[in-house]
This record gives sequence, C-alpha cells and structure tokens, in this order.
Amino acid sequence: MVTNLTHPQRPLPARAQALTPGTVVAAFGRHFEVRTADGILRCHTRGKRNDYACGDQVDIAPAGDGLGVIEARHPRRNLLWRSDAFRQKLLAANLSRIVIVTATEPGFSDLLVSRCLVAAESENISALIALNKVDLTANLPAARERLALFAALGYPVVEIEALLGTEALEPWLRNERVLLVGQSGMGKSTLINALVPFAAASVGEISIALGSGSHTTTLTRLYPRGEGWLVDSPGLQTFGLAHLDPGALESAFIEFRPHLGQCRFRDCRHDAEPGCALRAAVEAGTLSARRIEHYHLIRNEIAAARRANQK
Repeated sequence: MVTNLTHPQRPLPARAQALTPGTVVAAFGRHFEVRTADGILRCHTRGKRNDYACGDQVDIAPAGDGLGVIEARHPRRNLLWRSDAFRQKLLAANLSRIVIVTATEPGFSDLLVSRCLVAAESENISALIALNKVDLTANLPAARERLALFAALGYPVVEIEALLGTEALEPWLRNERVLLVGQSGMGKSTLINALVPFAAASVGEISIALGSGSHTTTLTRLYPRGEGWLVDSPGLQTFGLAHLDPGALESAFIEFRPHLGQCRFRDCRHDAEPGCALRAAVEAGTLSARRIEHYHLIRNEIAAARRANQK
C-alpha cells in the first residue's frame, strides 16, 4: 500500500552519539552512498527498508572498508516522489527547486509537465521548466506554444541549448537544492554533464563499485554545486500521484486555488455538476480547459489506483 513518506521518520537510536551524520548522495535499489565529513561510504539499511532518498540527512554506523549502515533519518523539509497503486519511487528530499526538462525534439508530454508541477506544488517546492535544444528551430514555435500554458501561470520557462552552454539556467540553480526531472530523450544527461563535468565519471565509479552497470539505469545521484546541490534522476515516462488525496490534488493546480470552495456542492468533482466554479471559470476564459483536462485525468488515475490497492 502506498503511504505518505514525507514526515514520519525512524526515531534516533539510543546510541546516536556514536553515529556519523551524512547526506544521501546516491540511491540505486537497496544500495546508497552517504557523504560524511570523512568521505563517502557505501551503505545498506537494516532489514528490507529502503525508504531513503538523495538529499536525506541520515545517521550511519561505519562498518569499515568504506562501508556503513543507515540507522536513522532526520526530519525532511519535503520529498518529491511518484507512486501508483502498488509501488513508489522516491526521487529526492529537502529540495528548494525542481527543473522540468523539455525539448523541441522529440515531442514532450504537457500532461507529464503538469504531473511534475503538481508533485512540486504538493510539497511546496519551487518549479521551473527548461526548454532544451532550442537550436532545433523547426519545432521551436510549437514547443513554445505548448509551454505557454504553464508560463501563463507564472512558471518560469528558460530556453537553453545544453551542448552550447547553460548560462541562462545558472541563476536559477545557484546555491539551490535542485532536482532535474524529465522524459527520456529531452537531453537531460547532456545538461547534467554540462552543469557537472565530473558526472559521467561518478556514475562509472558506482557501476564499478557494484560490479555491474545494470543498477545505474535506475540511479538517482546528488552532485554538490557551491552552497547547494543538483540531483539527477532517471528519465520518466510516467509520473504517478496515487499518494495525493482529492483536496491536495486540487490545491496543487495553482490557478484553481481562488475558486476552491466556491462550487455549489462541497464534494464537486468539477466535471458536469451544476454550479461548478472551475467550469464557470473555463467558460469565462480565465481557466485553461487543457489544465482541467489534466486534472481529471490525474484524479481518475488516482481513484483507479486506490480501488486496485483495496482489492
């Protein structure tokens, strides 16, 4: 069953004074890397527990030869994660911003962009959208038109060409704790390598340490940058939000907020009910019909996931 992982934490053990504090900087399966004041340790957890994410502040018990055991997690500021009826994938914790990477080619899903924005808003994380590959000008006008939906809501859209430079993005990353998310094919790996020149080497080191490259396909990795850091995550094709309840989902669509509580019926689904304030706003042209469509698609998916979880 999917549960909320943002706030609960394992109590610190009585021997906490003997533990070493650190930050989770890599998560791959049940393996973790933790950066401490004395260097990076490869860590595992007690039992089958693996609910740790890059950015988590933890206490570990060193186990010799560069190894350790994660014993406790400190309270989180926030957690970005995705879930369906039966599974959950933790992406990063204690973030100040997410960057949703899109591109002129191949085409990107505006629904997936909405999903990422909903996840960020539900955890009070600032978000912006990076439009990559703007040198491919044939599809640039269409990409800009698709992103205008989000720019109109106040989300910054930053245009870049990762192969040529990332200067336009730098002011948004400086001293921030940032997660990069995006569909496969958007050029996120190129962007990471431009922002963090040693990133490819770091992934290779992890593969060697594990004795296999297979684990790196689901690798989430944190790279320090100045006073902040940057987290890279695997390319997305889906972004389930089964952990959100209807109220949290509504509020995560920022343009809905002035209208919430104004519908005739308290349990309005904003579909075909009479007196729906959101539908009235769509008809008046002050709310996007496309975003209402996104809301219903996500809400129906969450409802289906919860029914499946109860079987």
